[in-house]
Amino acid sequence: MTFHLFERFGIEIEFAVVDRSALRAAPVVDRLLREAASLPSARVESESVPGWPDEISLGPITIGNELTAHVLELKVSEPAPTLDGLADHFAAALASLRPTLDHLGVMLLPSGMHPTMDPDREMVLWPHGNSDVYAAFDRIFGCKGHGWANLQSCHLNLPFATDEEFGRLHAAIRSLLPIMPALSASTPFMDGRATGLLDNRLEVYRLNSRRVPQAAGLVIPERVYTRADYERVILGEVYAGYAPHDPDGLLRDEWANARGAIARFGRGTIEIRVLDSQECPRADLAIASTIAAVTRAITEGRLGNAPALRAWAVEPLHQVLLSVIRDADQAPLTLTSYLRDLGYAGACPAPASAVWAELLDRALAGSHPAWRADAERILASGCLARRISRATPTPADIPATYRALAACLDRNALFGV
Repeated sequence: MTFHLFERFGIEIEFAVVDRSALRAAPVVDRLLREAASLPSARVESESVPGWPDEISLGPITIGNELTAHVLELKVSEPAPTLDGLADHFAAALASLRPTLDHLGVMLLPSGMHPTMDPDREMVLWPHGNSDVYAAFDRIFGCKGHGWANLQSCHLNLPFATDEEFGRLHAAIRSLLPIMPALSASTPFMDGRATGLLDNRLEVYRLNSRRVPQAAGLVIPERVYTRADYERVILGEVYAGYAPHDPDGLLRDEWANARGAIARFGRGTIEIRVLDSQECPRADLAIASTIAAVTRAITEGRLGNAPALRAWAVEPLHQVLLSVIRDADQAPLTLTSYLRDLGYAGACPAPASAVWAELLDRALAGSHPAWRADAERILASGCLARRISRATPTPADIPATYRALAACLDRNALFGV
């Protein structure tokens, strides 16, 4: 089915599966899915190899695998008419999995990266369905690095039904993309240490396909606002880049485009990929709802200057993104014309959190949906990476902090606000 702008929403959230005692990455998602298939609410949706499910629906939420065998994905089983209430559905699905996790001696670790994982030693590719695709990525890029083996993200899918709708939606998303990680950065640690960046997941993501630079480009999509132009300018370049390394064409598909937001014409959505996973579904949904509300206001002409936003080239937006990868909510946004085109009327330069606070206030225009209080707490307390950093004065404190994050996931509670 096709849905018009903001008629439906898709959410996907990824979690690392770790050993309970040592918090080491545990490549047991295949066993987890096989055992979860016997849960009362479970229905096997996909099983490429007999006896080894790839996807299982638990009512409104479906669980499945990713490229590595220690990452579990949860997503809405069907596009949802509203984001309201989805956090509770995700929390209920996670609660139903706890006995299975306990039986396997593992737990789910939230946030966008495992803080101490050694991917060169610990990465295990998913061995069942789509293993030929995963093997192709591994052959081309070598997936034993953080940029492939140690990433957990939240994807927000927003629909379009016509070429005109696609153009408006793509223009709004690509203009907001550089500042989205100011809300969602959750990865201050990598290799057991603070790196000085607050979004290490996005930093390694943007560099993980350097052997085929057309795959990710500069993360910010190019200025294309029709399907024909998108397929020519973006997908054509992506496929051409892969061609020498992929003679069988296994990767000749829309999902091989690794930009921070990708068009999925086959299902009529744009998928936003720059968001780190958070400490609990409440936080993921508050951030996704904030982004959806501001994107909608720009798309509908209630906020910002849409013609001016369409004209912004990739490179200046990429420079904003690099600043936000480093400093997230406190990144100093200095491009006054960019902020004015978004609809920000406050003092410039401004920290990214102040820009989001004003854009959200103007987008909601006095309405107070249930998630707004959580979004405002996050804006006031800082992104999760900043809250993790405050709670972790030394590397020796990393395990305690991440156990506290896992407890927040169990309770569906915000961390450090």
